[in-house]
Amino acid sequence: MSDCTAPTPPPMELLLLQDINGIGKRNDIIVVGDGFALNHLLPERKALVATPTVRKRYAEQIKRRAEERENDRKVQLEAAGMLTGKIVHFTRKVTKTDKLYAAISAKDISEALATEHAITIDADKIQIAEHIKSVGNATVQVQIGDQTYPLQINVAREEVKTKAKS
Repeated sequence: MSDCTAPTPPPMELLLLQDINGIGKRNDIIVVGDGFALNHLLPERKALVATPTVRKRYAEQIKRRAEERENDRKVQLEAAGMLTGKIVHFTRKVTKTDKLYAAISAKDISEALATEHAITIDADKIQIAEHIKSVGNATVQVQIGDQTYPLQINVAREEVKTKAKS
């Protein structure tokens, strides 16, 4: 019996000519499957095969992009260090059973981080496992680069002023 499966071709190294969401940024050298390269990236002129000639021609841009990536990594580590040990506080109106009238969203957390701690994080980088709908403490995950870091959330009851009857 012979094996009918064809050998899989090796992945291709490409130099990106433009930013591609989820793949890489311009002047990155990436390794992708040959099907993706041949059917999508190369025909649409989004990348070049990273031959030695191409590498020589784009050497300066490749070097600059590598430096940019290193700087981005340093900024991400710095932001992660700033997040460590931080607690974001919320004070909200609640029902008699200590449930919030509206859940706390990633956007709320992002805005509170900016006002409380002067840390700017996009709301789409904040991952909430379960909706925060009650008074107490919760932990959310913040995606910085390819790492996730925990962030403590504290929700307190807003004190309701009662009217004095005369």
